[in-house]
This record gives sequence, structure tokens and C-alpha cells, in this order.
Amino acid sequence: MTTPIRVILVDDQELIRLGFRLVLEAEPDVEVVGEAADGDEALRAVAAHAPDVVLMDIRMPRTDGIAATRSIVAAHPSTRVLVLTTFDLDEYAVGALDAGASGFLLKDAHRSELTAAIRAVHRGDAVLAPSVTRRLIDRLHAAPPVTEHTSPVGDPTTELTHREREVFTAIARGMNNTEIAGHLFLSESTVKTHVGRVMAKIGARDRVHAVILAHRHRLVDASAPPSDERSTT
Repeated sequence: MTTPIRVILVDDQELIRLGFRLVLEAEPDVEVVGEAADGDEALRAVAAHAPDVVLMDIRMPRTDGIAATRSIVAAHPSTRVLVLTTFDLDEYAVGALDAGASGFLLKDAHRSELTAAIRAVHRGDAVLAPSVTRRLIDRLHAAPPVTEHTSPVGDPTTELTHREREVFTAIARGMNNTEIAGHLFLSESTVKTHVGRVMAKIGARDRVHAVILAHRHRLVDASAPPSDERSTT
């Protein structure tokens, strides 16, 4: 029997938490193990229950979702954070992704989108709307570039092969595995293998982290448009 995905719900509105709980408890492979009404409660709940995925609201009293995400990612690296917000223009969501969240989802997402997103981030993949990818890229390029003098790590792609660098660049532009396969004329299984190797070599926890590394180090062209499809691969 497959071990269910353990989820904690974080939102300051009880009715929203109840709605998500009812949806998720109907899924055979998902288990809601806790709830929290703000970032402080979220930190305690994660420490107590060790969830696989946290559904994280952004605007909450006391500790908000951005600060909570940063603390959870730092203290519990195996726990993935999926950001939930009401508006896709919410710049706080971009901040949460930069803080370490593995995905971004609107609260009015369909049931199938929510459950697919939870499974995706649990696999170590990312769920990221193209509009958020664009804002994240713009934000990273507005900051001073990371150089050998400001980072002890340097270029994280030095060990990549030519093909792996092509895959890394495609990831940084927001492409999912299907799109990368079509772009590079590879099978999806081959792309999946390359993606795994790229992530391991650059030390990225997921695709969102890979995007951040690529654009922070100015390894791709900021003017390149992200994919038109939602990345959930």
C-alpha cells in the first residue's frame, strides 16, 4: 500500500481550511495531518507532524506566509511548500517562491489542479504559472548579479554536459518536460533523466530553485519568454 502524502493546511480563514480538507480527504493518497491559522502555528505544526507538503496562505496575522516558508524550508528541507493566494498579481507570492516555496496556486483552482499540484511538489517538481515565472525573473534581474565575489559557490552549472546545460536553460525558461522533449527532439523519459542529473549537479531542490539559480547568476537571457503552459512536471 502506498504511503499517503501528509499535508498541513495553513490559512487564517477556517472555512477555507475546511474546504481544502474536505477535498483532500476524499483523495486516497492524501492525508491531512494538521492545520494552522498563521505562520507561527504553521512552524509548530510542521515540527510536530513532519508533513510532506504544506499548503501555505500568504497574508496572515503575526508571521506571514513568506517568513513561514523561509523558516520551514530552512529547518525542514524535505517538506515542500505550495503557496496559495487569491490573486495571481499578489507580489507576496513571488516573494514566497524566492523564499523557497515549490509552487504557486490560486485558491480558486479546480479540485483536479489542487490535487495534481500537491502530488507534483511531493515528487520534487514545481507548479508555477507563467505570469509568476515572468515576475520572478524580472525581480531576480532587478537585483545585482551574483558573482564570484558575492557567492562562495560560483557558477552552479560548471559540471553540466552540453546537453544538460540545454535542459537547464529550458527549465529556466519555464518549460515542462514535454516542451523540453519537443524543443530538443528527445523522448520524455530521456528528458526526465537529464532533469534529475541537472538538479543533482546544481544542487537545486526543484524547478523553481533551478529558475532562481539560473537568473540570479545571469545564466539565461531575461528577455526569453517563459512557456505558455503551466509547469507541473
